[in-house]
Amino acid sequence: MTWLYLAFAIVAEVAATSALKASEGFTRLGPSVLVVVGYGIAFFLLSLTLRTISVGVAYAIWSGAGIVLVSVVGLVLFKQRLDGPAMLGMGLIVAGVAVIQLFSKTASH
Repeated sequence: MTWLYLAFAIVAEVAATSALKASEGFTRLGPSVLVVVGYGIAFFLLSLTLRTISVGVAYAIWSGAGIVLVSVVGLVLFKQRLDGPAMLGMGLIVAGVAVIQLFSKTASH
């Protein structure tokens, strides 16, 4: 169940961050509400994962996956393109998360 909480925390954070862009500096009500609710859900679910996953590992996965997914949302919804170095850097983030998941013994405390 812990990994499911983390997955939903990531989804909520990506939705909130995407809504932050759409809120236009909190001048649009709907996206602004989604920002507050989304981040609230994200942090609550992240806190539940910290019961069994170490904070460093949980945060690395949460933020790494969030970076990549927000970039995909930026491309699809906001037509924001990434250059080669940005994609390479994100590839390294994904590789880092994979190394943690596959080889680290600190994932659970």
